[in-house]
Amino acid sequence: MFDVAEFFITCARNFMERKLSLAESKLEEIVLKSARGKLAYIDDRRYAKKIGYDLFENVNVPRNLVKKKYTKSNLFPDFLFRTREEGKTFKSGYILELKDTESKTGIASFNSTIPTTYKNLEEIDAINGGTLVSRIARLIDSPSNFDKYYKFERRCFYLVRSGKGKKDEVKLSIVDGSFFETVPKEHLFYQMFLQVLHAHLKAKKIEISPDELKIIEKGLKYITDQRIIASSKIIEKASVKPRLRIMAEVHPEGNPHSTHYNIPERSFNLILHKSLVTKKLKNLIYEELPNIEVFSIHHKRNGEHIVFCIPFGAKQTRLFEWQ
Repeated sequence: MFDVAEFFITCARNFMERKLSLAESKLEEIVLKSARGKLAYIDDRRYAKKIGYDLFENVNVPRNLVKKKYTKSNLFPDFLFRTREEGKTFKSGYILELKDTESKTGIASFNSTIPTTYKNLEEIDAINGGTLVSRIARLIDSPSNFDKYYKFERRCFYLVRSGKGKKDEVKLSIVDGSFFETVPKEHLFYQMFLQVLHAHLKAKKIEISPDELKIIEKGLKYITDQRIIASSKIIEKASVKPRLRIMAEVHPEGNPHSTHYNIPERSFNLILHKSLVTKKLKNLIYEELPNIEVFSIHHKRNGEHIVFCIPFGAKQTRLFEWQ
């Protein structure tokens, strides 16, 4: 978690020193200029190279990746942080996805995947329908055990901006994925397909006996793996291979920038589940950013979260103090 805290601190300093603009700078630029040397995957490598971040600097790139070196892949995620090997385990390797909107309190839809607390490279490759992300990350990280690296569960974070381009309304936050995942994604998929079934039955005025419906519902309960859902399907005699890309919109209570949570305008924030905030982490942030405000917000569906807030405008009225 300290890598995310250090990234937050570096971003904050760049805003304070006016090297970056809270409202105007591209989110990609904010990440690239605040996480230099700490990334294992960048989706828009062309833009990164343009502003001076060469992901492949001093890296021997194999032939099968040469044409992909400085392109924009439009895959999930936007960024992967580098992993560290400690003994037989992997640390860090965080996933960072960007969400940007001009809406004052809105949040951009999740167009490539369901937001979750954790994902691994195996799941990411299935979502993308290819292995480019894992191949680039492996090249940069050079893990000693690729199988463990491939299945290593990575914490997801989201860099969310509301009020893009509006300096008096902007809110920018690094949000822990737990803020969005309030029920297991496996349950989410099953319930989604179940609702689709019931909607079709209602629209077509089809009546099914309770016993038949129970059998169908029992079968749908096994549809839980996004890797399988997202993979291409070969249909006999079909000239195309259909695949499902599940998208998501955020419920107001799952939007940290909604009025419900009282995050101030003109602020930069780190929002973490309370279980992640240790005394050591808190002290690190206080030491580097002594004027930071810290308070808690209560997520109705997922408990208490701690907000490390740097207000660039008027001070806010906190919902709760946090010690």
